Amino acid sequence: MNFPFLLENDKGVVFCVRVSPKSSASRITGVKENELKIALHAPPADGQANLELVRLLSKILSHPKSQIRIIAGETSRSKRVLITGVEMKHVQNALKSFIEPS
Repeated sequence: MNFPFLLENDKGVVFCVRVSPKSSASRITGVKENELKIALHAPPADGQANLELVRLLSKILSHPKSQIRIIAGETSRSKRVLITGVEMKHVQNALKSFIEPS
């Protein structure tokens, strides 16, 4: 599977996500255009959905939460995430096993 939304730079791997807060469960729901679609159980209040996004990505990538940052879109459904201290190949392999078929 190809992940055109993943970009590698000198700081790590950057990608865009489109979140749907207040979903029945937190999970990756697919890929649309240049965004990873993620459903989050947490509501979009007081940063709860952002915290849940970081926790979910940490679990999926088996990577420390401290190295996952939302660098744009903290108050928006469309966000840009930076994962530091990781190689592109690791992120691609981790996402492959969690992408639900459309």
